[in-house]
Amino acid sequence: MAEDAVVPDTKDSTWVLSEPCPECGLDAATLDATSVAAMVRDNAAGWLQVLARSDVRRRPADDVWSPLEYGCHVRDVHRVFDQRLERMLAEDDPSFDNWDQDRTAREERYGEQDPTAVAAQLLAAATTIADRFDGVPGDQWERAGRRSGGARFTVRTLAQYAAHDWVHHLHDVGGPAA
Repeated sequence: MAEDAVVPDTKDSTWVLSEPCPECGLDAATLDATSVAAMVRDNAAGWLQVLARSDVRRRPADDVWSPLEYGCHVRDVHRVFDQRLERMLAEDDPSFDNWDQDRTAREERYGEQDPTAVAAQLLAAATTIADRFDGVPGDQWERAGRRSGGARFTVRTLAQYAAHDWVHHLHDVGGPAA
């Protein structure tokens, strides 16, 4: 597999907080953030099915990740967003370092990882962030944080933004809708 064939994603995808996604159909802005924890658990169950497929390593095109690579990415999205959520709840307006997801995919060799291990890791990471979202007190949903590029989030919009990522990538690989 030519890992470099995948075109880096450089677009600003925060638009999903203001309009429905035309590809996966999710209208993240309308999500009740308190429901995101249950949503991520359901989504993780779909990933367990995808990661058990016999074609999990097959890319649909040279420039599109395989289901395994997407599963690794979603696992890491859970981990990165959990760290960000933890900081937002503990610090005043933290600034997050940029996460180069394409570099991570190359360095961690997503396409060579064990699908069974990735499934277990994804489930664990999903459970961790779901538990943290479940524990957000009502008065903490508006706490702020920002990315290095300037995008500002509240805990609420971070939950909505992250939910779109999980849902969209499960849609990308033809996984079950949750």
